[in-house]
Amino acid sequence: MLKKLRLKFSTLFGLSLLVLSVWAIAKELHEYNYRDILNSLAAIPKSRLSWAVWLTALGYLVMVGYDILGFSYINRSLSWNKIALTSFISSAFSNTIGFALLTGSAIRYRFYSSWGVSAGAIAQVIAFANFTFWLGMFAVAGLLFIINPLKIPTQLHLPFATVRPIGVIFLLLVATYLLGSIFIQQPLIIRGQEFRFPTLKISLAQIAISSFDWILAAAVLYVVLPTNISLSYLDFLGIYLLAMFAGVVSNVPGGLGVFETIILLILSDKVSAAAVLGSMLVYRGIYYFLPLLLAAGLLGIYEIKFRIGNFQK
Repeated sequence: MLKKLRLKFSTLFGLSLLVLSVWAIAKELHEYNYRDILNSLAAIPKSRLSWAVWLTALGYLVMVGYDILGFSYINRSLSWNKIALTSFISSAFSNTIGFALLTGSAIRYRFYSSWGVSAGAIAQVIAFANFTFWLGMFAVAGLLFIINPLKIPTQLHLPFATVRPIGVIFLLLVATYLLGSIFIQQPLIIRGQEFRFPTLKISLAQIAISSFDWILAAAVLYVVLPTNISLSYLDFLGIYLLAMFAGVVSNVPGGLGVFETIILLILSDKVSAAAVLGSMLVYRGIYYFLPLLLAAGLLGIYEIKFRIGNFQK
């Protein structure tokens, strides 16, 4: 009886994610008509679109490292192809739909549990992956915000004129984490949950992988920006990280609206808003919705095979 209930819940969950992905895509495209989309695509050289696709593919490949490191952290082994499949699908859904702790975590539970990984181990991998995501943001943004302090638009009503104080806070958090990895060997109890610092080697790998992830994500948008914009990649990376940080904290699906607003506020004196919006539309299509469509297809195939396999039993 319990097995049947789990099977029904798993199937329902898989189908609900497919519906949610279609809703997210429809909601995004509803804001624009076909002319907006075609004009945005036509204005961008095909070579740059190709670069954006390849950078996206590399970025999602790098994200697999989150889960691989997570399994190393808990001293548990699982084949790389299973980890890669789970990581890609969970990343595509959580990046586009948002609510990573709900969407991405649920997908990881769905897949890893079917391969014999315990609920406690999965929870540790999820926490590790989510923490790794933020470590890269804090490390890259912290360095950039201190070295090249970006002026914060007054419309955001933040207590800082530049991002330098935010950079200092970010780097202090990263330094604290690294020091904990070196000196704190005993597990910590936080809100009833046990937390154990990884080894320094794993901690440094977390920062490296996540930083590379953020650098690649920013590069995808940078290569599809208008070619006449006078902006170096490092300058743009700082803008991107500030906008993405605000979007992720807002927990709006894909940072939709929040991300675009900050980018537009900062770039408005360099290039027309219409051109930037066109580039961001292309960016969302390549970085978010192409992976989501592929992930939804893979999830659908997995659910069908899983249901057939259980039916035959």
